[in-house]
Amino acid sequence: MNCTLCHSPSVFFCEDKKRSYSRCTECDLVFASPDSYLNDSDEKTIYDFHENDPKDNRYRQFLNQLATPLLDKLSVGMEGLDFGCGPGPVLNLMMEEHGMSMSVYDIYYAPDKNKVTRQYDFVTSTEVVEHFYNPSEAWPQLVSLVKRGGWLGIMTSMFTRESPAFFKSWQYKNDPTHVSFYSPKTMHWIAKQFELDIEIISNRVVLFQRR
Repeated sequence: MNCTLCHSPSVFFCEDKKRSYSRCTECDLVFASPDSYLNDSDEKTIYDFHENDPKDNRYRQFLNQLATPLLDKLSVGMEGLDFGCGPGPVLNLMMEEHGMSMSVYDIYYAPDKNKVTRQYDFVTSTEVVEHFYNPSEAWPQLVSLVKRGGWLGIMTSMFTRESPAFFKSWQYKNDPTHVSFYSPKTMHWIAKQFELDIEIISNRVVLFQRR
């Protein structure tokens, strides 16, 4: 089976009670077997259970893992897009509180395609890239939304262990809508592929700057 991100050969990595997983020999992406992917209706049903409240300080602290280092790169008045904002957008409100101008886009909850036909000073995508069924198509779209010199901020839990046994016990992979799992090596491959500078802030946050 070829990798869903770079189309290079992959090898069997592990399996659990519900799915099998392959690991790319080139970009290091771990991905669930495509025959386990949910249809749009079942996927949206799971997303509908997400309850993100702008007044929830714990959720704001979670998002600040990305917002704080990203804001250090930005200037007041810059225009941004929250890509994959979900049913209860919050990060866009947080960025606006710091003087940014924000738009939102989501294939289910804010599907205005006009929002993805232009470029922005910065783009945020929190807990989204692990849902990419076709990362080889989704990542080029995501990068194309960022102006030259602009920033792309990503939040996703990265897989940092080599052990298949650890992966099988990793809670993050148990969500059936999570199908693409990235390591730091994968993120560096993405940076090289799309001519981006990269800063890995933590095992959950990555900032890219488009050259």
